[in-house]
Amino acid sequence: QSGDARGNGRVVIEVSDNGAGVPKALRKKIFDPFYTTKSPGQGTGLGLSMSYDIITAGHGGSLELVDADSDRDGATFEVRLPAS
Repeated sequence: QSGDARGNGRVVIEVSDNGAGVPKALRKKIFDPFYTTKSPGQGTGLGLSMSYDIITAGHGGSLELVDADSDRDGATFEVRLPAS
């Protein structure tokens, strides 16, 4: 799902999936550089960290994981960018 809604001078984009979700114990770490849940050699742990830096530092926006009611409801990420 993705949407474009202007509110408070920002464009909001939501991206959701229907997977297993992000366990509560991992939610605070997912934007940390080099953090990965994959086996050694299977990932760098830089994808969400780099995305976070580009959106926040590069464009003055925000990137957040929207909490779901349980760990099985998929994941929704919300990107907010300045509208101008």
